[in-house]
Amino acid sequence: MIREILKMGDPRLLRVAAPVEHFDTPQLHELVADMFDTMRAANGAGLAAPQIGVDLQVVIFGFGQNPRYPDAPTVPETVLINPIITPVSQDMEEGWEGCLSVPGMRGVVSRYSMLRYEGFDQYGQPIDRVAEGFHARVVQHECDHLIGKLYPMRVTDFSKFGFTSVLFPDLDPAAADD
Repeated sequence: MIREILKMGDPRLLRVAAPVEHFDTPQLHELVADMFDTMRAANGAGLAAPQIGVDLQVVIFGFGQNPRYPDAPTVPETVLINPIITPVSQDMEEGWEGCLSVPGMRGVVSRYSMLRYEGFDQYGQPIDRVAEGFHARVVQHECDHLIGKLYPMRVTDFSKFGFTSVLFPDLDPAAADD
């Protein structure tokens, strides 16, 4: 089922999400399925449970090709629960980000270029991966939602923040609603 995506300004997006305590339950499977339906319907690269009003540490991400990020490499489709992120190096990388909760806007955010992420899938199976580049950016962006942060809170140069239609006029308007 496609759920409503909360928009910036909704105080529910600023809360810290609770860890998932029970895995492989019908409720958790339904939440994950709804999140994928919602993300795909919005052409998203990822989605966090708080974005649909669920205060749990659940994020999903991944795609083959994404019209919102036409130059981005493939990111493996992943369910990540109770994540722990550890930078592999202190190297930072600037990149443009958008967000389904901040539609029509993009901004440059500095993120760790390489990280390790650990957590669990919806069945309680452990996940332990190293990611770099866009994959690492997506993980950090989605996990920020679990601590009540939206990417504009990480923008440091507001000359690199604005409406997608102005900044990227050649991007397909149907795909530009971040």
